[in-house]
Amino acid sequence: MKILLIYPEFPDTFWSFKHALKFVDKKASLPPLGLLTVASMLPESWERKLVDLNVAPLLQKDIEWADMAFVSAMTVQQESARKVIDLCNKAGLKIVAGGPLFTTEHEAFPTVDHFVLNEAELTLQPFIDDMEKGELQKCYSTGEYPDLTLTPTPQWHLLDIQKYASMAVQFSRGCPYKCDFCNVTAMLGHKIRTKTGDQIITELDALRRQGWKDSIFFVDDNFIAHKSYLKKVLLPRLIEWQAGNRTSTKFYTECSINLADDPELLDLMASAGFTQVFIGIETPDDMALQSCGKQHNTSRNMLENIRKIQNAGIEVQGGFIVGFDTDTNSIFQKQIEFIQKSGIVTAMVGILQALPGTKLYERMKKEGRLLYNSSGDNADSNTNIIPKMDAEVLRKGYQEMMDHLYAPKFYYQRIKTLLKEYKAPEFRSRFRMSQLMALVRSTILLGVVGRERFQYWRIMTWTFFNRQKSLPLAITLAIYGHHFRKVCQLHLKQVQKASI
Repeated sequence: MKILLIYPEFPDTFWSFKHALKFVDKKASLPPLGLLTVASMLPESWERKLVDLNVAPLLQKDIEWADMAFVSAMTVQQESARKVIDLCNKAGLKIVAGGPLFTTEHEAFPTVDHFVLNEAELTLQPFIDDMEKGELQKCYSTGEYPDLTLTPTPQWHLLDIQKYASMAVQFSRGCPYKCDFCNVTAMLGHKIRTKTGDQIITELDALRRQGWKDSIFFVDDNFIAHKSYLKKVLLPRLIEWQAGNRTSTKFYTECSINLADDPELLDLMASAGFTQVFIGIETPDDMALQSCGKQHNTSRNMLENIRKIQNAGIEVQGGFIVGFDTDTNSIFQKQIEFIQKSGIVTAMVGILQALPGTKLYERMKKEGRLLYNSSGDNADSNTNIIPKMDAEVLRKGYQEMMDHLYAPKFYYQRIKTLLKEYKAPEFRSRFRMSQLMALVRSTILLGVVGRERFQYWRIMTWTFFNRQKSLPLAITLAIYGHHFRKVCQLHLKQVQKASI
């Protein structure tokens, strides 16, 4: 059996980092971790080939080679996924689909032959067993959650690994919180399930054998949900692994803001090599936080919490939302002021969308406020619900807010605020050719021809004289800004075109 593993292309979004990747000659931010893990669950006698459309095109010879195509995608990849499915249908190639997009919306893809939904540790083997018996069913799903200690190491060798800016491992699944707009718990549950320390070290060692020595994303939905296990097992193992390999691999992850409440955990994460966390801050408005079930962000000084985390040497990236039912016209200025004061340079702001499987989705459906399924890109100036705020006021306010936040003047102000608060790691990273490429290309494109050239040289000069260790970070953030402005401009053009 020849299995073609296909990962659809990401559109040009904030999270794609397409315009930033060009500076370091990379094709994609992250690998398709789910497909690589599924590849390890297939029978050893089966042949495997991976085509990540973010790195290389899907060729006719790839389709002709295969006996069956496995397609996995997130909601934001749905347009590309449909094209892939159409190509396979026309070629008569059987399609097996799984992953977040199909788990929540598989009814929308009638020409897919088989669905292997939820978590593959439980649903893939029944599919394989039925295939061997010649008794395949249309859909394989489960309401149970697997033990992650049984999850195999991903098959990294299937990748053209140097085409990626970062690699990914997963330590845990699930989240204890109940945010009504988040589909993580709908798919993965509230109970935190973790891999063992040995599993994580095995995966990291496997990446090193493939020649990978750059950054690694722990893709957990809330990395710190099992604090005691982190402190006693994983983080000490990571610190030991870094020392044993004489490496300074940079890790980054996602977690909740209560990380700031635990100085010991902060110190251990920084010592283990974590230099960045993404936190769902959502809004500075307590009424909105209460209404969406994000009480753990209330009754705290979030600006001070962010400062504590960045003082520990961990940069905070933030997720923000406008369009909650309690939002008024003042929310846009409140968000701007909070983000500017926080020094969160990478501020991912989107309009509230209702994702299938969430409490918000069901409530909007019940109230007759659901317009259509989400695009998966909450930063495209659109929403799939009827907001309480006037829809045009919401769209215009959002666009003006994004124009302000990513205007060079205000964007570079946040870089300076961050660098003043951020404690750069003590370890010296191994020099990489990609860093030299980023420096040269950013100097030309941002420092010479870019409209932000005044702000670019101002921050680089200030960083050189005041925070030399943070110079690589300043260059990286300047490049991110270029990407974010490109995406903002693209979305603005699309909105203007749609309104004509």
